[in-house]
Amino acid sequence: MKNIYYCFLAGIVALIFVSGCKKDKTIGSTKVSAVSNLFLPEEGKYIKIASGASGSVSFEWEQARAEDNGLVLYEVVFDKEGGDFSKPLYSVPSDGNGLYNKYTASFSDLNKIATLAGVKPQESGKVIWTVSSSKGINVVASAQKRVVEIERPAGFTEIPTELFVTGTATEGGDDLTKAIKMKQTAPGKFEAFTSLKAGSFHFADRITGTPSTFSYDGAKLTEGGNTDVTGAAKVQRIEVDMNVASYKTTEVTNVGLWFSADNKIWFDLNYAGNGTWEANDKSIVFHQESWGRDERYKFRFTFKNADNSTTTQYYGSANADNSAANAGTPATYYYMLPVNNSQYDYTFKFNHDFDNKTADIKVMFNATVPAYTHTVTGN
Repeated sequence: MKNIYYCFLAGIVALIFVSGCKKDKTIGSTKVSAVSNLFLPEEGKYIKIASGASGSVSFEWEQARAEDNGLVLYEVVFDKEGGDFSKPLYSVPSDGNGLYNKYTASFSDLNKIATLAGVKPQESGKVIWTVSSSKGINVVASAQKRVVEIERPAGFTEIPTELFVTGTATEGGDDLTKAIKMKQTAPGKFEAFTSLKAGSFHFADRITGTPSTFSYDGAKLTEGGNTDVTGAAKVQRIEVDMNVASYKTTEVTNVGLWFSADNKIWFDLNYAGNGTWEANDKSIVFHQESWGRDERYKFRFTFKNADNSTTTQYYGSANADNSAANAGTPATYYYMLPVNNSQYDYTFKFNHDFDNKTADIKVMFNATVPAYTHTVTGN
């Protein structure tokens, strides 16, 4: 009898346990209400994104309600004016991974949204936005929507960290993998010394996949497109500032080795491609002074401007004075910077082993070297 009692009691306990487990596994309601009111930005808000500026705009709305009083997730959805959000331009969870009834849109986000809507730099366009609510499933769209107008900056809010030149007019042709890499001179600023021939080219932010591309439309840099080149091949200095969408080319007509003691160009260097100039088997004879042999030199670039006028720029050492180079001189000694036209300051000094001998000179102004530089090697 006692065994029967204990079996009966165990059965009741097991039944209670199973029943409790079933209750624990009961899924709560997934029903939520639609967002009934949008707060900010106000209807028709005009948002101007300044070039190079950082900032944000707050999108806010009334909370939705969950049937089980649990948490609600939000997603902000953007579309072109006149769209129905069935194929939105852009959607993003609200702040806090979707938990807050607020979305802080950075200028970068807004610029991207305007770009997707077809708005060009320095132009404005309208987009609509709304909010959907859910508990991860059973998404409910708000019946409310608002219009914002976004003016894009002259430059590009998302600035590439790398930039390449490619196209039929370039040294690498239209093979993207052979594009000329530009040297970054400052955040958003790039330049390349390269030759351009008849054809077309554009800029790309990478050489794999599907890069973002840019071109010069005759007034400013713009997304997509190509820049046409006519006439004979010329060595150019291409300067691009993505912060303000500016573009400039200047022809490089001459690069010469300028010897201080003679106060003149000793010899010219020939362009050899990829921002490199070379002069081979050149006679190096120092100048005899009362105190010894003078070995100082730097380089002079001659540029032809758009109005056909010419300007010169000397490139020399970061130091106003240097010791003569030797076999142990580090590579950084040969780095070249824009310097003044002083006859003797900011010059390099040849290794004395080259006096009364011949040498090969190479100037490298490209992105394959850490800094613009040159080499002097014996024959």
